[in-house]
Amino acid sequence: MKLDLVHDIQNAYRKTLDSMSRPGLINNFRNLVDKIELEIGCFDSTFVLVLMLFDTEVKFKVCSQREAEMAKLINQLTYAKATEVESADYILVLKDALQEDVEEAFKRAYPGNLLDPHQAATIVLEADSVSNDRDLTLTGPGIEKESYIKVKTTASWADLRADKNSEYPLGIDLIITDPEDNILCLPRTTQISKQVVR
Repeated sequence: MKLDLVHDIQNAYRKTLDSMSRPGLINNFRNLVDKIELEIGCFDSTFVLVLMLFDTEVKFKVCSQREAEMAKLINQLTYAKATEVESADYILVLKDALQEDVEEAFKRAYPGNLLDPHQAATIVLEADSVSNDRDLTLTGPGIEKESYIKVKTTASWADLRADKNSEYPLGIDLIITDPEDNILCLPRTTQISKQVVR
């Protein structure tokens, strides 16, 4: 069965909104990605996010060693326009991105401005895995006391995110995907600290 671009994407939107409003809550797109009949070179969960978020008004940047072909395909599927990091609404940092490209994406992503902080970029980062193991502690809006996450990846994303979000309300929102079709959302309001081993 093919992915339904209305009902299935609405389902994905609800799950993403759920994860964004309750940071640390990991949702899964497995029942949606099973319907995808296209290989585009990124995680299936990342592809669902692209179909959900991108349209003719969106500007995006792909950080990948296959950037040109990925950007062309995404443009053909969504009519969103590829651009440079600084002016992108969404930045896709794919699993094969080089470490320097990851750093560039975080450093040069648009953090919004004081009048319109909500116009900041969102980074979608592909990781080896995401779980609720006790590695990083999350606090902030949408979290009762604290929640815990573990993100396995070679990228030093937590430090890069902390630097980018140091002048709140400016900063970026982050969505992390993994090969198991999980998504984890970290809005800029979420504080992240390293779990202290006692």
